[in-house]
Amino acid sequence: MSRSPLPPFTEQTAIEKVRLAENGWNSRDPAKVALAYTEDTRWRNRAEFVTSRGEAEAFLTRKWNRELDYRLIKELWAFTGNRIAVRYAYEYRDDSGQWFRAYGNENWEFAEDGLMRARHASINEHPIAEADRKFRWPLGSRPDNHPNLGDFGF
Repeated sequence: MSRSPLPPFTEQTAIEKVRLAENGWNSRDPAKVALAYTEDTRWRNRAEFVTSRGEAEAFLTRKWNRELDYRLIKELWAFTGNRIAVRYAYEYRDDSGQWFRAYGNENWEFAEDGLMRARHASINEHPIAEADRKFRWPLGSRPDNHPNLGDFGF
């Protein structure tokens, strides 16, 4: 199985890879999203370490069970060869109705088949008022005409 675009990345294919990842995560479908990672993928996500595709799927299931109405924007920061760095922000609410915005950076490394072999994430979040939300598109992929992170000054 391969997942286009494949490394080595150009600016255009890196941008495409980032948007495909964003769309996948906005689906909030752990089984589908996990297929973008190698069987032996390695993640660092805050204080949690993931060492397989199965663990990634379990992690995502837990994440989206507690991060409700999740909406994410990813933006290319840098790329070279088989590596991509992104910055991102996402908004979600918890089961009490409190909204949060999280900001972060990720470093990705891809196998030759285009599956992500490594994902290192650094994330900070803070509570926001519902009125301060910026990501208000219907659940699912971000519309093409929706502002990017830079448009918000994030």
